[in-house]
Amino acid sequence: MNLAFPLGTRRHALAVLLAYAAVPWPAGASPLPKPKGRVVLTVEGAIERRNQGAQASFDLAMLEALPQHRFVTRTPWDDGPVAFSGPRLRDLLAAVGARGQQLRATALNDYRVVIPIDDAQRFDVIVATRKNDAPMAVREKGPLFIVYPFDSDPVLRDKRYYERSIWQLKALVVE
Repeated sequence: MNLAFPLGTRRHALAVLLAYAAVPWPAGASPLPKPKGRVVLTVEGAIERRNQGAQASFDLAMLEALPQHRFVTRTPWDDGPVAFSGPRLRDLLAAVGARGQQLRATALNDYRVVIPIDDAQRFDVIVATRKNDAPMAVREKGPLFIVYPFDSDPVLRDKRYYERSIWQLKALVVE
């Protein structure tokens, strides 16, 4: 292969290529590992990466291995501002190679809600694994809670987004 670069430019191009090769790929680009702990979330449907039959299963450690984000927001369910942290929903969807228009989300108590996948791109929605820096017990809406950053945009302070904020999340189906 002959690259037609002047000598200095060729060295620069090589340095750029080596630097690029050292950058870790997004979580979704590598094979999805199998959970080692208790499964807290399953994702199925229109996904490219699976680790247990037709679904992608996640334990808490796998979710916490995704890039973590934190925001403080007021919710209709708490008396004051609350800090939530966990991976962004868009990062979780990228990890499984989701290809769809909507998510059917199901809670431990079988509450179900449909969430447009566009919400994950438009807003910094997170799959919260922690509330005020502590893991969430089931009785505290855990272990997983899809939370919108309600205080970041007045549009989000609306019933439709509150209804999409599903706590005790156990499963997502990508459609």
